[in-house]
Amino acid sequence: QVQLMESGGGLVQPGGSLRLSCATSGFIHSGKCMGWFRQSPGKEREGVGYIVTGSGVTIYADSVKGRFTISGGATRSTLFLNSLKPEDTAMYYCAARWAECTFVAGDYSAWGQGTPVTVSS
Repeated sequence: QVQLMESGGGLVQPGGSLRLSCATSGFIHSGKCMGWFRQSPGKEREGVGYIVTGSGVTIYADSVKGRFTISGGATRSTLFLNSLKPEDTAMYYCAARWAECTFVAGDYSAWGQGTPVTVSS
């Protein structure tokens, strides 16, 4: 059974940094994509970025490009959040897909429970 679990969220001041981790189990080790998403109250879940685990290629949403970095492999992914802004406040999720990576939440079939990030002074 595929399982994902995020950790590392918390409260940080504007301009600060956090490192979120996503641990996985039950994966096959080829042809999968690891995506990171976030959701704020009253808003739809939006894609932050993803990594193609076979090649290491990463793609980011414009809103986080240059501030967030994704790394990872077959069983673990990390999302580095730098230069955080209050608008980055959200629940952050990792998700897995066994096909081409996308920014569409509905394309991902396995999700973690999320970890909260609050950016506030």
